[in-house]
Amino acid sequence: MDWQDQGIVLSAARFGESDAILDVLTERHGRHLGLLKGGLARSRRADIQTGNLVSLEWRARLADQLGNYTLELARPYAALALDSRGALAGLAAAAAVATASLPEREPHPNVFEATGILIETLTGAPLTTAAAVYVKWELGLIQDLGFGLDLASCAVTGVTDDLTHVSPRTGRAVSREAAAPYGDRLLPLPGFLLGRQAGEADGPAIAAGLRLTGHFLDQSVLAPHGRVIPAARGIFVDLVAKSLLNRVL
Repeated sequence: MDWQDQGIVLSAARFGESDAILDVLTERHGRHLGLLKGGLARSRRADIQTGNLVSLEWRARLADQLGNYTLELARPYAALALDSRGALAGLAAAAAVATASLPEREPHPNVFEATGILIETLTGAPLTTAAAVYVKWELGLIQDLGFGLDLASCAVTGVTDDLTHVSPRTGRAVSREAAAPYGDRLLPLPGFLLGRQAGEADGPAIAAGLRLTGHFLDQSVLAPHGRVIPAARGIFVDLVAKSLLNRVL
């Protein structure tokens, strides 16, 4: 058994003296593990940092075996993020959330494409922009796993405009008028998730977006499998919040 693909490195775990077990989000084969001989040698260590884009080949005698990777570095995103705490934290958060959420060997090409866009943004754009894209990435991940939110119309009245909240139970949007009697029992819905002006992705909107996607990641994706929100996501959320408060986004 063998295949070739491109992938984004999620993590590398030591195996023996210098080998590594790589967890890679591939374009056509989903989240896939494999053994990389000599992966932790000094000459190869930089190639398998979290967030790097790699071209790889996987080989195994049987399809259900761990198998072996050979790879070449295609884009050193981890190195591009070294000068930015926000970029490094965002890479770690995305990798941890993808690892916790995605089943092994289940193709999710949309998630792969969106992760590439997210990494490009994290390593090349201001944190305000990157954090907004991160929220959209989590929303897309939730949807691709079959738990998409219904933000097209109000769950109560059916109207399609002035949608301001989301039901934390059903994931359906609620209009401003219909939400009024329920106060803080609903989750705020930031306008930038509805395709409105990019300028609306300000500090409060990003914070609301992270709270929204975090709730459904926990409730719909992770908790049913006995998993919890990864600590790396919390670190990124805290960093974004502090940056917003200090107005350095």
